[in-house]
Amino acid sequence: MSSATSQLTLSPAARMNRIEISATLAVVNEAEKLRSAGVDLVDFGAGEPHFGTPQHIREAAIAAIHNNFSKYTAVAGTAELRDAIAKRHATDFATDYKREEVIASVGGKHALFNAIQVLVDHGDEVIIPVPYWVSFKDMVQYSGGKPVFVEADESQNFRLTAAMVEKAVTPKTKLIILNSPSNPSGAVMAPEDMKSIARFAYERGIWVISDECYVYLNYTGEEFSLGSLTEVKERLLVVGSLSKTYAMTGWRLGYTLAPAAVVSQMQKLQSQSTSNPTSIVQKAAVAALNGPQECVAEMRADYIKLRDEIVSGLRSIPGVKCTMPQGAFYAYPDISCAFGKAGMNSAADVAKKLLHEAHVVSVPGEAFGTTKHIRLSYAASHENVARGLERMHKFFASL
Repeated sequence: MSSATSQLTLSPAARMNRIEISATLAVVNEAEKLRSAGVDLVDFGAGEPHFGTPQHIREAAIAAIHNNFSKYTAVAGTAELRDAIAKRHATDFATDYKREEVIASVGGKHALFNAIQVLVDHGDEVIIPVPYWVSFKDMVQYSGGKPVFVEADESQNFRLTAAMVEKAVTPKTKLIILNSPSNPSGAVMAPEDMKSIARFAYERGIWVISDECYVYLNYTGEEFSLGSLTEVKERLLVVGSLSKTYAMTGWRLGYTLAPAAVVSQMQKLQSQSTSNPTSIVQKAAVAALNGPQECVAEMRADYIKLRDEIVSGLRSIPGVKCTMPQGAFYAYPDISCAFGKAGMNSAADVAKKLLHEAHVVSVPGEAFGTTKHIRLSYAASHENVARGLERMHKFFASL
């Protein structure tokens, strides 16, 4: 056998050509190379709370380890966890889901992937608002579906209306994906628009997935879950996550509230992939959902302060425009003022130069379906937000 290193030539399955690597992962990898070389970065890239997981949640996980809660559980999660998810949602949003209408998954992304694979078949059209979360398009394409994009109105804070969505409906429409508060724009849909979409979708036999992973980071004072519209439950899936709400990103625990028949199919798919979410994490999740909720309000209050700081700072940069996010923890500024300068002609160019020259990590808008923006996560310390803004000021002033 030759001692030379062989190079594997791989012809992947055709479905792999329908998707691309997550843009946020690509940014993380590039930033990590610089960080490993000793570069001091201000990281506005990955959407991850800067807070630690609350103490009572960590203690529940430690107790689960000591109690040897380390065996397989039911694929959809323990009865205790599924009941806790339903109870928390009912308490906060006046919904009415039973245990058999709940499935726990390995993060909100996993829940969304499973839901889309269960619902969408080859040739089905799926309506996706723009700007969109990076993985929606790829998940739909992986299933064989066709994304149909609806551009939100930036002049109205990226507000999406029912009328915009309804215009995109065709006889091939199988699913509508809503995401409020939005990643990446921070936009919050008016509850009446969400209800209108769910109602006309129900009447036409179209499914709706409401991605509510940021539902507790709504700064309008009008927290709303589409799951409260009980008359459309037969065509509605509500996807949530503990990642952002309780600063549990690495714990990987998400969930779906849906008709029992859909949950059953998602459970079938999950049984052939990950099986149950980690048993210890499930115990921590129960503590999060059933325990004190003051931590959620405290984190939300700080995000509002951080939002105001970063938007004010961005708007003070000549040429940069930024809408006011109504939720989540992202700013989505228009940085097209830099186009045509220093060899930059796209948001990707600007993000790359920001990283390598200003040492500020961002995600280019191309990942979210727009061409003039970058996404900045302000889930960071106040000190780092100030440092990042200072670097961006100097960068744009130098052009």
